[in-house]
Amino acid sequence: MVASTPILLAAIGEMVVERAGILNLGVEGMMITGAICGFATAVETGSPALGFVAAAVGGALLSQLFGVLTQILLSNQVATGLALTMVGLGISALMGQDYVGIKPPPTADLHIPLLGDIPVLGPILFQHNVMVYLSLALVAAVWATLKYTRAGLILRAVGESHDAAHALGYKVVRIRLAAIAFGGACAGLGGACISLIRVPQWTEGMTAGAGWIALAIVVFASWKAWRVLIGAYLFGGITVLQLNLQAAGAKVPVALLSMSPYIITILVLVIISARRKRGSDAPAALGRIFHASQ
Repeated sequence: MVASTPILLAAIGEMVVERAGILNLGVEGMMITGAICGFATAVETGSPALGFVAAAVGGALLSQLFGVLTQILLSNQVATGLALTMVGLGISALMGQDYVGIKPPPTADLHIPLLGDIPVLGPILFQHNVMVYLSLALVAAVWATLKYTRAGLILRAVGESHDAAHALGYKVVRIRLAAIAFGGACAGLGGACISLIRVPQWTEGMTAGAGWIALAIVVFASWKAWRVLIGAYLFGGITVLQLNLQAAGAKVPVALLSMSPYIITILVLVIISARRKRGSDAPAALGRIFHASQ
């Protein structure tokens, strides 16, 4: 569950962005920016909570650079997203120079009364850090919002037909900028989970492709929140398994074990997506440029 949380946070944020009709390939850049913002803030203040807040803010601010370029200046979303990843990697490397080899303050695990004392299941499910439970609550909140609320309906309408939404009087650009900021904040939190909890230290490029996995999970999960949850937990579980196999000295090439989380996750999600009803579940306006004068 701990290994899955960074991917889950980034993926659920990107799903909301894509449901609004935006394709942001800069998830990796926002994650690594959140990782260093959260790490530096936690080290300087001694508070992991402030570190996570700073990570969310850092990811959201970087995402707004993408938002301004694509929604106001109407730049190409794919090219801008790739550039955002490179910008994030460069900024994080610069900011993190003074934090190499430093340990952040520890993030305490929660022990849920009664549930945490259940044999076997207690330690597995109910004795994790707060970010694990926040990510699960976020998935439920996103699912409920998109399915049952007026705000979710408006967001989905913008992603399906921004021209129709604009004709009804909705502020398409504002809605999309808000969705982009939410996705950036979630990616930043995912990055901070890596630098403050999963690998409590700062290393340049430590997200190691987690943002790209989050993007793949969103697509293969058919833009459904519960499928994103399954995909993220599948990837996290296989990642931990291959690390344990390496530690146990399994007679399997290390390179093959290292590839296995990516290969198996993609294969399973491809199978899941292939069994859905015929036709694409992607938002109809995904990646399309909107201009109010059109």
